[in-house]
Amino acid sequence: MSTDTHLAFDGFGDLVEVAHMARRPIADLIKEIQNVYLMDNRPWVVGYSGGKDSTVILQLVYFALSNLSSEQRTKPVFVISSDTLVETPLVVDLITSTLEIVNKCAIESELPVSCHLVHPKTSETFWVNLLGKGYPAPTKQFRWCTERMKIDPVSDFILEKVADFGEVVVILGSRSQESASRAQVIKKHRIEGSLLSRHTTLPNAYIYSPIADWTHDDVWDLLLTAPKPWGGTNDRLFELYKGSNAGECPLVIDTNTPSCGNSRFGCWVCTVVQKDRAMEGLINTGETWLEPLQKFRNLLAETTQPEKKKEYRNYKRRTGQVTFLRGRVDKDGKSELKHIPGPYWMRYRKQFLKTLLEIQRDLQAAGKDITLITEPELHKIRKEWIHDPNEPDWEDSLPALYETVFGHTLNWVENDTGSLNSADINLLAELEKKHKVPPEVVVKLIELETAMSGLTHRRGLIDRLTEILSRDWGGVEQLDSKRISVEEHMGYDDQLAELETEYTLVKQELSEHSTA
Repeated sequence: MSTDTHLAFDGFGDLVEVAHMARRPIADLIKEIQNVYLMDNRPWVVGYSGGKDSTVILQLVYFALSNLSSEQRTKPVFVISSDTLVETPLVVDLITSTLEIVNKCAIESELPVSCHLVHPKTSETFWVNLLGKGYPAPTKQFRWCTERMKIDPVSDFILEKVADFGEVVVILGSRSQESASRAQVIKKHRIEGSLLSRHTTLPNAYIYSPIADWTHDDVWDLLLTAPKPWGGTNDRLFELYKGSNAGECPLVIDTNTPSCGNSRFGCWVCTVVQKDRAMEGLINTGETWLEPLQKFRNLLAETTQPEKKKEYRNYKRRTGQVTFLRGRVDKDGKSELKHIPGPYWMRYRKQFLKTLLEIQRDLQAAGKDITLITEPELHKIRKEWIHDPNEPDWEDSLPALYETVFGHTLNWVENDTGSLNSADINLLAELEKKHKVPPEVVVKLIELETAMSGLTHRRGLIDRLTEILSRDWGGVEQLDSKRISVEEHMGYDDQLAELETEYTLVKQELSEHSTA
């Protein structure tokens, strides 16, 4: 290491000088990190998730840069952490406090390091999708959350830096020992003769994984043996792991990066796992204030059970259509029909939101500085409810719901589509009896007229009218008629398949006969 610079903290520096990890001196790895930093002008993006592996990476990079001369520290290093807005609160506190102190110490030490916390777009947060649009709680079969909430915000940040600098190098705490799939990804995309790998999806982005060969014990040996290079210890991180018996959610940068699950630190609302043992462990070690969050998460998990779907979810999709798909083939060779349910019924979305707000209110009253759902999300959910494709919230009920829980109102934007009062609703109900037209159809037509009011050219009007009128507006009894229609269509498909098979066999026989 350069003698022209200082060691950030003697404790970490002393460890570097003597310790070995993965049968290699740490001093040698520090030198490698410095060489990779110095070999070109590509800026670095360091992934930090708050867990043990990414903490080691951040410490190694910080220390390596601290021991370069000021003339050598020429290119920026962006430390990026992804907050989905539903992360386990204790982990969020750890991440934000770490980013704050690293930013402060980097300025004092004149290091080209800056820390950034990225979030999903308001339209793509967990609560806007689940409570606003009615998406069901994520499952292994329908894990809609990872890409929207984790991959996209990080990818957007990386692509922004690619646009600014041409190319970037992303530094990750990926370790081959973590999983066989991760080891394969690391090996598959490694550039021959280089320490870098190609990013699987982002152009002009490269991956550097300095601790790919480290073991679990190597990681903890470093974290618990010496203080952080910017000061302090990793005792708080160790207590979190010890309390929860959990792993960490890696910074997810593409669909090949394993997401959370199996009791890892991550989103407190995660329903992909059967039981959140990380949250359970934290509660058992004294963090009992997390119990309402665990109870709410378990309620969402219950709604994903097959026998509960009919109760919680609309029989129509958000497209307004009743959907059936071919299921398993029975012993007679016939395909079963599987009904695909739609979003949560509006009444359950309202119940869920009210419960969530009550939990937030009670935690704040108890002195916890916690926001479970943000104001921008509430505004977006309100808009989604008003314009819901199946169950428009005629009464614009969210502002009143919020005031019921908190006793005060927010600065709500005026509803430019107007809301219906009780007289309007009663009138629509009477018109439905007389003309057999569902009230929702009328509301959607009024919304369309309002949206296009004042436009000189109503381009696309016919298409939008057709889309509204072609939806399955009937009641639940429509399920049977739609199922029968699909079954009849499937019958024709089966007959056609049999005829095509028979035709192929006959054609083959004729061909063989003519050849003979």
